[in-house]
Amino acid sequence: MQAPVDRVLAYVDDHTRLASHMRQSSWKMGGGRMAIALDEGRGQRVGSRMRLTGRVLGIVRAVEEMVIERTPPHRKVWETTGPPQLCVMGQYRMGFEVTPQGQALRLRVFIDYALPERAPARWLGQLFGKYYARWCTQQMVDDAMEYCASGR
Repeated sequence: MQAPVDRVLAYVDDHTRLASHMRQSSWKMGGGRMAIALDEGRGQRVGSRMRLTGRVLGIVRAVEEMVIERTPPHRKVWETTGPPQLCVMGQYRMGFEVTPQGQALRLRVFIDYALPERAPARWLGQLFGKYYARWCTQQMVDDAMEYCASGR
């Protein structure tokens, strides 16, 4: 990615931007969408909390997250607090790393997740969890690249 590190960080450190793909209805979201609520730390300091709520496949879904590590401009990690109400994932830890590579930057978004504890979500997680995790993290990278290239 060819962009100044402060521009990349401005995008990925803003949870409303980074998770914007969750706010848009799509078939990958089961026709639903999630709203994002932030505390006064706006997801930009250790201990800050974020909450996503909405409907997926017509069923109410919710997850609460908390920032557990933040080292600007290089890394941020957050994880679920309590059991999430999701379709294909249980608890997870997620984050990003921004690494200089010559004149460019490398943005890596990662997620480590457990399967949901109960059926049928556990079965759905076994079938679709890996696919959904890959789509979600790739969407975050793609959106960041588009933002940085747009000059907005």
